Amino acid sequence: MTTMEEKAIVSDQYYKAEEKQYSYLNLGPTHPATHGIFQNVLKMDGEVIVDATPTIGYIHRAFEKLAERRPFYQITPITDRLNYCSAPINNIGWHMTVEKLLGIEIPKRVHYLRVIIMELARITDHLICNAVIGVDTGALTGFVYLFQHRELVYEIYEEICGARLTSNIGRIGGFERDFSPKAWEKIDKFLKEFPGVLKEFENLLVRNRIFMDRSIGVGGISEEKALGYSFTGPNLRAAGVDYDVRVAIPYSSYEDFEFIIPVGQNGDVYDRFMVRQEEMWQSLSIIRQAIEKLPDGPFHADVPDFYLPPKEEVYHNMEALIYHFKIVMGETDVPKGEVYHSVEGGNGELGFYLISDGGRTPFRLHFRRPCFIYYQAYPEMIKGSMLSDAILTLSSMNVIAGELDA
Repeated sequence: MTTMEEKAIVSDQYYKAEEKQYSYLNLGPTHPATHGIFQNVLKMDGEVIVDATPTIGYIHRAFEKLAERRPFYQITPITDRLNYCSAPINNIGWHMTVEKLLGIEIPKRVHYLRVIIMELARITDHLICNAVIGVDTGALTGFVYLFQHRELVYEIYEEICGARLTSNIGRIGGFERDFSPKAWEKIDKFLKEFPGVLKEFENLLVRNRIFMDRSIGVGGISEEKALGYSFTGPNLRAAGVDYDVRVAIPYSSYEDFEFIIPVGQNGDVYDRFMVRQEEMWQSLSIIRQAIEKLPDGPFHADVPDFYLPPKEEVYHNMEALIYHFKIVMGETDVPKGEVYHSVEGGNGELGFYLISDGGRTPFRLHFRRPCFIYYQAYPEMIKGSMLSDAILTLSSMNVIAGELDA
């Protein structure tokens, strides 16, 4: 064999080895389709995803360490910035964690008022997620239509606490004030108008052939793998597991209400969409039950060390002024203890692990953020799918960057 023939054979082997060429796509951290500030480096075979490497931390704000340097009263605004699509659930979950540490007995009326607020927040969370799923399949109309009614819920928040997106709603022990007649009018208006709008949104997408083709069988995860990744919330229920913190570990008198836990079968985009749709209907039912059964009584517990006295008393009563000063300046010690409390957030089980050494700030505080946990499964869920399916899968998981990074 001549030298030229040998070179030809070596060259031929080289080109065969290099026949499969891959490209790399930097999806994020500022691409609008990622729905947040996080990055995925995708290994692509044409438009098919071969592998994915996620990177988080672009908006990491060290919330847990910030909270460990703040009085308990001042940590509530930090929780707003986790899943800001349903901030009141974060606020109330934190308040209940501190109440568990302090051993505070909460009036029944406070429980019911909290349920109303948390279910309104769940609706806005699911509303945003499902509307965006529609957008990512090419249907913009439902998004614009639903957002008008998201504004109705924000008007309710505004009437109750003066804020909208980052609500800082409620206080340790209850609420800063009882719901006003105008707040009840706004809640009643929402309960009357939203069901018809939600039904129209379903008619637009649920049996839409384009939407079904884009979502059925896309981004699926099995029940076994979902449990292995510690999924909770709608993403777990879509895979067929009927776990819901409101039922498994009832809090805030959820045991008083009748509702079903919707579950899917395939854990794909379509099932996640349908689970959230049904949960909005269940939330509407829970709110109606809470209003019908709403008991009389105070709107906050008797905890003067953590509940700001009314302003008119602060101006004319020395004791009220003293309590006001101590609360605002964070001069109240709490008992030593170690507690964990979780609530069913918009994305899943939102937990607060709190260790107190008896001081005025937490000794250690950890947020169990559902986004941070289930996002780890994202690379596996999109391998073998098209690039457009990866965007849709991310939408249906409802990854919120504020909660992911904390």
